Amino acid sequence: MKMNLRDQTIDQLVNRFAEIGVAQDQALLYDEHKKFNGLFDQMNDVDKELRRRGLRARMALLRLFNHPNIQVRLEAAKWSLGIAPEVSRHVIEEINESQSFPQAMDAGMTLRNLEAGIFKPD
Repeated sequence: MKMNLRDQTIDQLVNRFAEIGVAQDQALLYDEHKKFNGLFDQMNDVDKELRRRGLRARMALLRLFNHPNIQVRLEAAKWSLGIAPEVSRHVIEEINESQSFPQAMDAGMTLRNLEAGIFKPD
């Protein structure tokens, strides 16, 4: 059953985003690309709902920058680049330097794409 995101509080949405990130980490660990793609779609839905609620709701993702799971931190930082570019980029740089793969590779690619102007956060 699909969760109705409009009925969730901002805290519940942030928690759902984190749950999805943890599930993505597991999917990466077990090389489950189809599962990862479905989880990405779910994360995108949470982001759309946060955007619908405005800047304050979107800023709530920043609390995940200290989450114990590296995938959650990375995704929160990537999805927050448009609203908090400096701190988001700092989190991504830390993950890139951590050499914790595959997230460090994803972080490095994100930084390269930002520098090249390929990735334009909103």
